[in-house]
Amino acid sequence: MLRVFFLRTLNKYASKWLVLFVDLFLVALSFFFAYAIRYNASLDFEVATVFYQLPIVLFLALFSFLIVGSYKGVIRHTGTKDAFNVFVGISIYTIGLGCLLLFNGAFKVVPDFKIPTSIVLIHFLVSTFVLIISRFMFKSFFELLNTSLKKVTNILIYGAGDSGMITYATINRDSKNNYEVLGFIDDNPNKINKKIDRIKIYSANKITKEFIEKHNIKEVIFSMPRVKSGRLLELTDKFLELNVKVKKVPPLSKLIEGDFQANQIKQVHIDDLLNRDQILINNPVVKSKVSGKVILVTGAAGSIGSEISRQLASYKIKKLILIDQAESPLYDLQQELIQEGDDNFVPIVCDVRDLFKLERIFKKYNPDRVFHAAAYKHVPLMEKSPYEAIKINVLGTKNVADLALRYNIERFVMVSTDKAVNPTNVMGASKRIAELYISCLSKKATKTKFTTTRFGNVLGSNGSVIPLFKKQIDHGGPLTVTHKEITRYFMTIPEACSLVLEAGAMGQGGEIYIFDMGKSVKIFDIAKRMIYLSGLKYPDDIDIKITGLRPGEKLYEELLADGENTTKTYHEKILIAKTSEIDSCMVKERIEELIHHFKTLTNKELVKEMKAIIPEYISNNSEFEELDLKKIIKS
Repeated sequence: MLRVFFLRTLNKYASKWLVLFVDLFLVALSFFFAYAIRYNASLDFEVATVFYQLPIVLFLALFSFLIVGSYKGVIRHTGTKDAFNVFVGISIYTIGLGCLLLFNGAFKVVPDFKIPTSIVLIHFLVSTFVLIISRFMFKSFFELLNTSLKKVTNILIYGAGDSGMITYATINRDSKNNYEVLGFIDDNPNKINKKIDRIKIYSANKITKEFIEKHNIKEVIFSMPRVKSGRLLELTDKFLELNVKVKKVPPLSKLIEGDFQANQIKQVHIDDLLNRDQILINNPVVKSKVSGKVILVTGAAGSIGSEISRQLASYKIKKLILIDQAESPLYDLQQELIQEGDDNFVPIVCDVRDLFKLERIFKKYNPDRVFHAAAYKHVPLMEKSPYEAIKINVLGTKNVADLALRYNIERFVMVSTDKAVNPTNVMGASKRIAELYISCLSKKATKTKFTTTRFGNVLGSNGSVIPLFKKQIDHGGPLTVTHKEITRYFMTIPEACSLVLEAGAMGQGGEIYIFDMGKSVKIFDIAKRMIYLSGLKYPDDIDIKITGLRPGEKLYEELLADGENTTKTYHEKILIAKTSEIDSCMVKERIEELIHHFKTLTNKELVKEMKAIIPEYISNNSEFEELDLKKIIKS
């Protein structure tokens, strides 16, 4: 309690004037030391003379400190700049004292004011040393008091390389944190059991439950910028099960540029644990293809559309046309872009089903490129509303694609989904029909290049499992998973949108681009990791409830349909799906017939028509199962 009172008093009353007073006191003290040193650590000098000279010395020092402002720095945050200011202040004072002595020696203004040159030099060295050291001593004293009031968090740093050393130095330098580094962990056997700054390096196998409890380890900070995603996943799972928080340092560029601060050490997030290396696309061709162009984005306010819009806004495009029927999200995107300093965009509330409004937009702005992201994507909802799925995903796509062809757009890029592969639900089937329609248009187009991108689930997108799990954790659980063995491919939103932009810069048209997405991930495992990352335990704090597969839901997703294969592109992680040959005239005619009559059909009749267009569509919805002739034959 006394320490708290002292610390608060120190903060409140340790003003710059107190610092100035202490500096002057130390200057006076060092002046006596200079005489003592000059006379071999004895008092064989006239003390009265020193007292006579002292007021003039202090006046010159006061004048110098006031000019430089060396007393204005916050002592508890003293750094090299403050030390330099002290040095400058003492230097000006010493030069002033030397000039005064020369002037007085020539004109005898004050006859008895004589200070030997050796004492002036000694005083300069002693006072500089004492004033600088006193500041750092006060800083250390303050930190000691401050630290003693905090609860220290014992941590381990994973990585004893250059990145680990930078992390260790940054943590020690930052007085605001309360970390105590008790050890390093490293996979290199040549480093095991060695010490860095008296801190031991351990093998990962050494970090057991007993070790954690014995040393009261609370956190492990990963400082391995080049660690593979699979290895990070393995280590994270290990430490989370030991009830230890896991954090990571920022990208390697931050460490190299010297911008790294302790407060940039962040908790490991679920998108760091995709069990695959992040796909990075930095293609200058993309920039050149969109530079100076008018670009239209449908579904611009959605998870994918908004990120595409953000990335496009960062390029030197002529105009960005943002279309979405959701007014509030579109307004939010508008405000976000304005905050970022972007002004070359036009937000328009428009439904892709409204051909008349769409054509007015095409006429007015004459876009060069179209990125079509507008779609209904929620499987359970579309199972209940096949009519809406066809109206948005098929009719909406047809409207935008037909206008792209009519107005000779350079490139049309459609955002599809892995659920369109061997579809088992209405949503996936509607997207597959949209893919087929784009393929049909591509075969007869001469000026417009049509491209489709197909990818899996996107972390953090509207309606995905991650935001759902976060809400369920906030409400105390349980987390709901439809099946313990259900798996999905995942990517981040920026990755997905980079693929879409890349697709708009490559190929001759008609291609379906897919990711080499690595391994699929169990949703059940993601749920467990999110519980642990939230600082809770499974199943003690939050349980996971298995609810059963929903109508139309697959146990696992596919990126390629039956009969499809892949060919490589110039990017090792981006592939082209080699689709089966189709009778484009017949398929286009059947799709147009579906669109012409779908308003008069029941849900079952709509599904039957969709299956006629897509023979591989076998519904996992009991309501539509009797229509699956293939399933009947197989049984």
